[in-house]
Amino acid sequence: MIFYTFCSQTLRKNSVFPATLKVFRTPWTRHPGLPATSRLIHVDRPPIVPSLTTSYAHGTSSMSLLGDTVGGALLKSVERWPDKEALAFLEDGVRKTFAEFLKDVDQAAAGLLALGLRKGDRLGIRQPGMFHFDDVMQAASSQFTQQLQELQKKISFDEPINIQFTSGTTGAPKGATLSHHNIINNAFFVGRRMGYDWRLNTRICLPVPLYHCFGSVGGGIIMAVYGCTLVFPSAGYNGKSNLAALESERCTFIYGTPTMYVDMLAQPDLAKYDLSSLEGGIMAGSPCPAELVNKVVSSMGIKGLTIGYGTTENSPVTFLASPMDNMERKCETVGYIMEHLEAKIVDPTTGEVLPLGMKGEIMVRGYCVMLEYWGDPCKTSECITKDGWYKTGDIGSMDAYSYLKIDGRSKDMIIRGGENVYPAEIEQFLHTHPKVKEAQVVGVEDVRMGEEVCACIKLVDGQESSPEEIKAFCKGQISHFKIPRYVLFVTDYPVTITGKIQKHKLREEAEKQLGLKRK
Repeated sequence: MIFYTFCSQTLRKNSVFPATLKVFRTPWTRHPGLPATSRLIHVDRPPIVPSLTTSYAHGTSSMSLLGDTVGGALLKSVERWPDKEALAFLEDGVRKTFAEFLKDVDQAAAGLLALGLRKGDRLGIRQPGMFHFDDVMQAASSQFTQQLQELQKKISFDEPINIQFTSGTTGAPKGATLSHHNIINNAFFVGRRMGYDWRLNTRICLPVPLYHCFGSVGGGIIMAVYGCTLVFPSAGYNGKSNLAALESERCTFIYGTPTMYVDMLAQPDLAKYDLSSLEGGIMAGSPCPAELVNKVVSSMGIKGLTIGYGTTENSPVTFLASPMDNMERKCETVGYIMEHLEAKIVDPTTGEVLPLGMKGEIMVRGYCVMLEYWGDPCKTSECITKDGWYKTGDIGSMDAYSYLKIDGRSKDMIIRGGENVYPAEIEQFLHTHPKVKEAQVVGVEDVRMGEEVCACIKLVDGQESSPEEIKAFCKGQISHFKIPRYVLFVTDYPVTITGKIQKHKLREEAEKQLGLKRK
């Protein structure tokens, strides 16, 4: 319709068009039967019109995709803000301006060339017997600096830049191969949604690891694109160090997984820290319970907290809330579709797009989808369709504004006596119990029902509870078949190196503790 209107107006105003020009009123579509207005949703700002009529969304934007490399983006920021602080490593007392950082980057790159690194080689780090960074830096010379400058002119933004290993929450990690185009554009649009394009002197407290997409893209690449300052509170995660950094560095944003925020809230002297500089933050990496979101906003004063969703294979963010969203949307959804991406909720069996509000598998298509799993074409073809859709393996539902609700991993879904039970729903309810610090729900083997619901609960420090108390709390509040048959109290969970819960290992530990044996 927009194309028709434009052509009609043009024909009336411009007599040079031939009289025989035909105007087509029916727009081209990959989804026949769906009018264009039912699929497109403009996302430069939080959607205010319920445009969607089915669980398929295409996020449109007035901003085009960037055609840049990681090195090119960093150089632009250095030219614009050479003397601005880029990095602050508080534990080591190291601070770098953008100009100083670029000098180190170029020296390290020239050093790698001197040691024999060539285009197409893969570079690995923190293994015994490898070169130390000091060796790399000292190997650089003017000869290789000149060679570096020539090589940079030949790099294409479609080429791979990073082999990012998945967290391995449901099995062995896989090497998601991401291009410059993948991560530069994801950082660009995440930054726009957070307001980094107009906020002044953004200082991000970054306790999440840099070997994870949350830290490397959401932190490192955003720094290169927007000229933000990154503050690293400690070499290893430390909740108390985070709070101290927020106060001393006057950070305006903080990133963290739900577990990290739980840890910060649990600090006994939380109230003594001045967190008044905080404007917002991102909570992502695993399901974010509504009760936790509320506590972070009320106790830490982070009114601009946003919730994000994505996968390593999608560079990583595909849905993100706006800092301006209301608390209901921040607590109950993971935000709305990102710019220039498509997403749909499908029946896992038939692949058909589902009606709005119905639960199914989340699939994503667009610039963000990885190139491949490195050296594993079989795994690649299993999760990326011939049409370019990435199968996330996550279960969720979408509303008419494209806001997404996550119900959990399809592999984590519990089938109890024929009923589908989504752990995330039970976990979020258990977080409303005043004695519960953190809750994880898994399915354990049961001879009669196939699987039964088991809740593994961390209690608030100093509190005591019993399985009977937890079950009584659930009775009448959630469906009877969702009430945990088993309740285990734990002090920790099996986690990946990035801090994500390994549900498959937790299930094994629970079955062992309960004396059950999975076939």
